[in-house]
Amino acid sequence: MPQQVKSRSGKAGLPPGALVHVGKRFHDTTKITAMDYDADGFTERQIQSMEECRPFKDSPEVTWIDIAGIHDVPLLEELGTLFGLHPLIMEDILNTDQRPKMEDNGDYIYVVLRSFNGTGGIVEGFAEQISIVLGPRFVITLREREGNLLDPIRERIRNGKGRIRKRGTDYLAHAIIDAVVDNYFLVLERIGEDIETIEEWLIGDPNSETLNKIQGLKKETLLMRRSVWPLREVINSLERSESILIRDD
Repeated sequence: MPQQVKSRSGKAGLPPGALVHVGKRFHDTTKITAMDYDADGFTERQIQSMEECRPFKDSPEVTWIDIAGIHDVPLLEELGTLFGLHPLIMEDILNTDQRPKMEDNGDYIYVVLRSFNGTGGIVEGFAEQISIVLGPRFVITLREREGNLLDPIRERIRNGKGRIRKRGTDYLAHAIIDAVVDNYFLVLERIGEDIETIEEWLIGDPNSETLNKIQGLKKETLLMRRSVWPLREVINSLERSESILIRDD
């Protein structure tokens, strides 16, 4: 039976591919948004059940299905069945402590990334797992929580700006990865500002709060490194990939 646990240890004894949500539950409900587009136009709608996604599976246009809130295990199980996702891939999607990685499954490519809150501390705030499934005519994004990170991409699709409506699913996946990486720079900028503040404290009036702040920054930089460093190999693997899903251009 599908279940939810907060840590990986809660899965001990379960068989490989067992669908269990590991992580925090940020929403009471799961929000699903579908966008279907080509060079001539687009449609956008809120999805209430996975059955409504069935027409998008073989749509001739590019389809982007975005799922915010991955705690609903039965719903994600339906998603995996509908789009033919391997149970081990679904297991990785539900385990929110994955390292960034890329897996080429032939019919689709699975990518895991981590995104951070660019304004607050990433230790006190949140680090979010974002899964991307790149198929021949669809891209599925699965996020732990609803946020505005991907809103600029939606606006580009709605307004027909740039090349995104003229390109395929590989370009959409590229745009999503690019948005996640761009957000890293916001985090690094905020960390840099915090470092400057600590330097002023050390010169002016060092105290126990200064030490606590230094420890917090150390945790943040270590977390960033563990998340960003594996992403280098993910990008390199995508560049070297011979998958027909990714065109040279």
